[in-house]
Amino acid sequence: MLLLAGITLVDLNTTERFRIISWIVLVPGIAAAICGIWATAAFALLAVLDYLLVDSLWPHKYQAGLPDFILVTLAGLLAVIACAVRVGSERRMLHMRDIAETTRRTVLRPLPPGWAGLEHAEVYLAADTVARVGGDFYDIQPGPYGTRVLVGDVQGKGLGAVETAAALLGTFREAGYHEKDLATVAGRLETRMLRHRGHTVALGRDDGDRFATAVLLGFPPGEPAAVEVVNFGHEPPLAVRPSRVRALPQGDGLPLGMGELVTGSGSGPPPTRTIVLAPDETLLVTTDGVTEARNADGAFFPLSEEVSRAATSDPALLVAHVRDGVLRHTRGRVSDDTTIFAIRRTTAP
Repeated sequence: MLLLAGITLVDLNTTERFRIISWIVLVPGIAAAICGIWATAAFALLAVLDYLLVDSLWPHKYQAGLPDFILVTLAGLLAVIACAVRVGSERRMLHMRDIAETTRRTVLRPLPPGWAGLEHAEVYLAADTVARVGGDFYDIQPGPYGTRVLVGDVQGKGLGAVETAAALLGTFREAGYHEKDLATVAGRLETRMLRHRGHTVALGRDDGDRFATAVLLGFPPGEPAAVEVVNFGHEPPLAVRPSRVRALPQGDGLPLGMGELVTGSGSGPPPTRTIVLAPDETLLVTTDGVTEARNADGAFFPLSEEVSRAATSDPALLVAHVRDGVLRHTRGRVSDDTTIFAIRRTTAP
């Protein structure tokens, strides 16, 4: 409206040597970029009417006449068409965003506060900011044999990694509930990885060497200080207290999908280790998007030092501190899917 009024006033207050009323074609053109279809049509009509009114106020020999009238009219029609195309594209984009969000919530389902007797906090930063989901995965599954937690990272990126993560989470949610032993859950995950990979290869896809690193945790009932850990080639979790940070024992198991490389007495899932935690200790599990994050000089993110500076074991504060540190270290350019997951038993019964 300001542009429309400005062109009109300039045209009426200058001489016949500076007729700019035909510049009014800019009005519906700009409206097509920022307004809806009906608003653009209204501006196009208003531009035509304003042109007729202003041009008629000039003596006949100074009028722009029919050629410019056709220009203004055609510009309005084209602006409405362009606006319709833009609005349609925006609607399709919003629909695709809704699909991406639904996919993300299906793979990484929301976890209620205090879910399954665990105080937890998590941050997921997808390298693909459009899809908003990648190969990292996590979940908490309560069951009659205690609460199980799975955090992992599928090798590779793209929809293939998302599909693999969804397959592993589906198996975890069932096996984590029904199976009594954590080792059995680990075996089911390894079998699912091999089956999924075989299926994708049969479809002709190049997924024959895909694998996933993961940490499987078990919180057995009646043992408030004990945590069972099965590590599939993942970075060991950190046990964080306000006064110190310690790394759990390094996992000696192979990633999911590579267990078939082990033969003989060492075959099968990685061993289950039982760790004793202090009452104020929080487990922090991260994926390689954190540990391999680099700054402009190529230096890796110092996770242990950053966690030590946090001086807290509160899961929410701890996760936020690490997230901010990673983004600051990489200047906001996350090159890989990044998951930061912190859990501890709740003090409430």
